[in-house]
Amino acid sequence: MSKLTDLPKRILIGRALRSDKLGETLLPKRIALPVFASDPLSSVAYAPGEVLLVLSIAGVSAYHFSPWIAVAVVVLMFTVVASYRQNVRAYPSGGGDYEVATTNLGPKAGLTVASALLVDYVLTVAVSISSGVENLGSAIPFVIEHKTFCAIGAIVLLTLMNLRGVKESGKLFAIPTYLFVAGVFLMILWGAFRGLILGDTMHAPTSDFEIKPEHQGLAGFALVFLLLRAFSSGCAALTGVEAISNGVPAFRKPKSRNAATTLALMGLLAVTMFCGIIGLALVTDVKMAENPAIDLLRDGVPVGADFTQDPVIAQVAEAVFGHGSFLFMVLAAATALVLFLAANTAYNGFPLLGSILAQDRYLPRQLHTRGDRLAFSNGIVLLAGAAILLVWIYGADSTHLIQLYIVGVFVSFTLSQTGMVRHWNRLLADERDRARRRHMVRSRAINAFGAFFCGVVLVIVLATKFTHGAWVALLGMVIFYGTMTAIRKHYDRVAAEIAAEETPADESVRPSRVHAIVLVSKLHRPTLRALAYAQLIRADRLEALSISVDPAETKALREDWERRAINVPLKILDSPYREVTRPVIEYVKGLRRQSPRDVISVYIPEYVVGHWYEHLLHNQSALRLKGRLLFTPGVMVTSVPYQLQSSEAAKKRARKRADWSAPGSVRRGPVERGHRKG
Repeated sequence: MSKLTDLPKRILIGRALRSDKLGETLLPKRIALPVFASDPLSSVAYAPGEVLLVLSIAGVSAYHFSPWIAVAVVVLMFTVVASYRQNVRAYPSGGGDYEVATTNLGPKAGLTVASALLVDYVLTVAVSISSGVENLGSAIPFVIEHKTFCAIGAIVLLTLMNLRGVKESGKLFAIPTYLFVAGVFLMILWGAFRGLILGDTMHAPTSDFEIKPEHQGLAGFALVFLLLRAFSSGCAALTGVEAISNGVPAFRKPKSRNAATTLALMGLLAVTMFCGIIGLALVTDVKMAENPAIDLLRDGVPVGADFTQDPVIAQVAEAVFGHGSFLFMVLAAATALVLFLAANTAYNGFPLLGSILAQDRYLPRQLHTRGDRLAFSNGIVLLAGAAILLVWIYGADSTHLIQLYIVGVFVSFTLSQTGMVRHWNRLLADERDRARRRHMVRSRAINAFGAFFCGVVLVIVLATKFTHGAWVALLGMVIFYGTMTAIRKHYDRVAAEIAAEETPADESVRPSRVHAIVLVSKLHRPTLRALAYAQLIRADRLEALSISVDPAETKALREDWERRAINVPLKILDSPYREVTRPVIEYVKGLRRQSPRDVISVYIPEYVVGHWYEHLLHNQSALRLKGRLLFTPGVMVTSVPYQLQSSEAAKKRARKRADWSAPGSVRRGPVERGHRKG
């Protein structure tokens, strides 16, 4: 089997890396920015559109509120970035929000944050990929016609890239991310030059359309609720900010300083692009509607189901650069590609958080295992599977998927910043140096304002998005929380059960006798080897046990046994229903009932074959027996292997692969995680 899987595995993910190469995968700031910040940077491709979509409910007249909503998003972005700069300096170990909340607010708060982040990482992949497919579909009709299939294919491709390792994937992601940022800035500058200097009038493809408002003349509470809902949709621009605090160990030294610098640069780029696109959308008279087929009117007539509503960034680019122009095509391609790659933020955050949770026994230990390329392969595959399931259920529709978004982000933001306030309070209680106290007071003020602002936004998001799909995200958080709590209880129960006691227990008391049983089907070389080995162990009592299914074979076995004069008694059990496993189990249990302090040692002869298909032809009875005997107390099972000639060929193949690890071997690498401070 390994022969069949090795070559494709090497082609797809590359040569295995030694554990001592882990340090070589650390990232400089120029690579860390596209790796960890591609999500918030790329969100400007759909966040402005979400604001306009919500405002369109009240008609195009409500668009004049969009600059004020953009200002609120900018203030929130700078607040969150400033708050997380305190986080990465105080907790550089990579636990991020989970570690901050667990250390300062307790395990339950930490588990709530972890549940929120895991859900949000899955949604990040689903939303980014779906939005990327929609952007690409505006230029390539085939993509939009097979949207779900293309989205799943993109997730699979991104998964393979991440399985190759973070450094290699970072280099691949850097070019389109920087190309996208440069393209958006060029669009903003050229649009400003055309409008302010040249005095050109730029028109979006939908500038001549009208919007049929779902609710006309909104005022009072209804208008406030609409604006709050638009603001909560615009907050999609903040997704992924926390990924840098979770990924601090992946930065080169000095880790905290490099992470804080990357955070500041990310925030500055994101808010500038977000505001620029909103401004150009208003200038070029972009029209967006939640139900374009009905609510968008051309010459007073609905555009119909055949109309494809392009994203805001695509409409603005067409107005600024011209339809089909070189720069328009470059930006369209870069936008689609960077949205695909934006999911990489989750591919770095989810596996690392999963590894830390596994280390804390909240998730299966396998998620703490590093793969061939020193990436947390199991976490990467789990994330991909969950995202593919979401994309398939929602048909890769970003408008529906984005309604599930944001909730998890602001749950983690709020609890993390609240935990940081308690962190600074604890340190201030013992600090006497005035300069350090001033620095801590300033940091506490930043985190306190961040906690308050994020808490307010969380309430807004829950109030405005709950019935639009946010309940699904909350349900996912509850499921993750319950699952992780159950896993932790299981691990704690097992640890307590197997812990060695200080006083001698039954497990440490030497058994009174050992009763050895060699299972015999036929008298051949594997059986003779098992008998010889069992005699070497010198048990108190040794016997051979055979199950009589075929009388002729049983008679031949008995005659051959007596002819060879084997000095081990042979016991034959009748099996009228032709079963093998049940008679052995009942016989062993009967011996245990007769002498509870005795240990039963069962020896099973097994063939060792060299080809995967040969396993299907041998040792099935042995596997069933071992599986049943494992659940029988006081019974030890020993496999006595006999190597067939085909296994020698397998050994030769294995020697050729001695320089690198075989597939399936368990490798656990270190998770850089300093002690929790405070």
